[in-house]
Amino acid sequence: MKATKIILGLALVLMTFSCNKEDNTGYVNADDAKASAQIDAMNDDVSNVVEEQEANTYADATNGRIMDSGSSKLTACATITRVPAFGTPITVGQTVTKTIDFGTGCTLNNGNVLSGIITISFVYQPEATSHIITYTFNNFYHNAIKFEGTKTFTRVMMSTAANPDVHPVVTMVLDLTVTMPNGNVYTREGERVREIIEGYGTESWTDNIYKITGSWVTTGPNGTQTSTITTPLHVKMSCVAVNKPLIVSGIITIVRNGNTATLDYGDGTCDNLAVLTVNGNQYNIIIGN
Repeated sequence: MKATKIILGLALVLMTFSCNKEDNTGYVNADDAKASAQIDAMNDDVSNVVEEQEANTYADATNGRIMDSGSSKLTACATITRVPAFGTPITVGQTVTKTIDFGTGCTLNNGNVLSGIITISFVYQPEATSHIITYTFNNFYHNAIKFEGTKTFTRVMMSTAANPDVHPVVTMVLDLTVTMPNGNVYTREGERVREIIEGYGTESWTDNIYKITGSWVTTGPNGTQTSTITTPLHVKMSCVAVNKPLIVSGIITIVRNGNTATLDYGDGTCDNLAVLTVNGNQYNIIIGN
């Protein structure tokens, strides 16, 4: 992913400013930077999966399972079951539970590999403009990294300055426990708000453009850092055809023990470039897929 390689570059630059090479708590290090980027990628994919499965239920309350492959962010390798069962009508106020089973390895359209189960639950309220969805991880892995816990997000249909048409705005409450393949454990707490500003309601997900804001605190084996989106991130799904990285603009500010760096994703072009600024020094970062 684009973010992984950018932030790994950030990690290497930040480490050069450390006066004590044995001190891993003052600056972002490679392991923590990589973990942070991988958690970001998981949040985006899980948000897509959960939001799509809830939306499919409202599009077809009797048989809403999965859209065709051109419209869906999932692939045919995910098995989806529901309570009440598919084919059974749902009544207003009834709780719906959907289980998305990725088996031992299911590759999404963006190339990320998921395994295990996500279970989502919500109250069927077709006339409501705000919906709360609970989702639980069960032996769930995203690119071989384990994620645990029961989480919620709120989807509100509303108009905003970025998109005057009524569209979904999703607020994810971040409260995650993450175990890396090497056994390192990270926790993340905070909030991530994502809204679709272009492409909502069309037949294909590839024309979607998202705006993301928020901030979070990540704690790992080497300490704690705060990440804040200081200029909204923009995600273009169409960039999948050019580069697997999808973030095309926006700035994240990362602070650890008073040391600050900013990461600028650019002007909206589907390229593989970003600019890192540390202590007034700028570095051109080339990002690969």
